[in-house]
Amino acid sequence: MAGFFRRLFGKNDRAAEPETAAVEYKGFRIRAQPFKAGGQFQTAGTIEKDFADGKKEHYFVRAEKHSSADEAASFALIKARQIVDERGDRMFDKD
Repeated sequence: MAGFFRRLFGKNDRAAEPETAAVEYKGFRIRAQPFKAGGQFQTAGTIEKDFADGKKEHYFVRAEKHSSADEAASFALIKARQIVDERGDRMFDKD
């Protein structure tokens, strides 16, 4: 519950996490962005792609938590590749 209130009122644990380098995959740029959550690290990241009308970005968070930031970052890259393979450019469509 405390995490909910921190997010709601602006205290963001993600700001303290270092940004990772982008990985290229099938024309997309993937950046793992794990963040601390309850003493562990949450799987999260962004997927970007450049289009004629500018850069588009998709942010994702998954339920999996890991004991280290490195483990969470590695898993985030796996999940991002899966998203790219399953959805491709459609991930940027507005529902």
